[in-house]
Amino acid sequence: MTETPSPHVIDADTLSGGLKPIRQVILSLGSNLGDREANLQGAVDALRDTPDVVVVDVSPVYETQPIGGPDESGPYLNIVLLADTTLAVETLLDRAHAVEQAFGRERSVPGAPRTLDVDLITYGKKTIESDELTVPHPRAHERAFVLAPWLDIEPDADLPGLGPVADLLAKVGTAGVTKLDDPTIELQ
Repeated sequence: MTETPSPHVIDADTLSGGLKPIRQVILSLGSNLGDREANLQGAVDALRDTPDVVVVDVSPVYETQPIGGPDESGPYLNIVLLADTTLAVETLLDRAHAVEQAFGRERSVPGAPRTLDVDLITYGKKTIESDELTVPHPRAHERAFVLAPWLDIEPDADLPGLGPVADLLAKVGTAGVTKLDDPTIELQ
């Protein structure tokens, strides 16, 4: 992943005239309640409509078994997005939470079924640790439902501080993670 200028993102602050850094970000999206495909498509559309965020690529859809959570949890549909942004990491996280909320996400029991989950996996090559956020995502390297779709859209990807995504996926394996031919999520 790079932090080089993208032709798709305006990097000038129109008020100050200063330049804002363009960061490549990886977002992981999942849904296991309601119309899972519609939830993912709607989330992609909402993120694509976010000012200063350009969704560059979306992975194929994977169906995955839930990790942890109640026994009645159904399987997830998961995708990964590659985007360029000039948003501050806190603003991007706020937007991810707003999109979750718009699709009825309730933050109650950890691991509980959800209409939508949007996780910020990487923010450029930055490492961030705060009360609200850890980037890279602290469990991304353990999650085939993040690594497999990410590898599909960025075969040479590295998880900052942990190494090549291909090597990390080889370590965790792909049990319980199935790439689907249908449905597909579109960048409309």
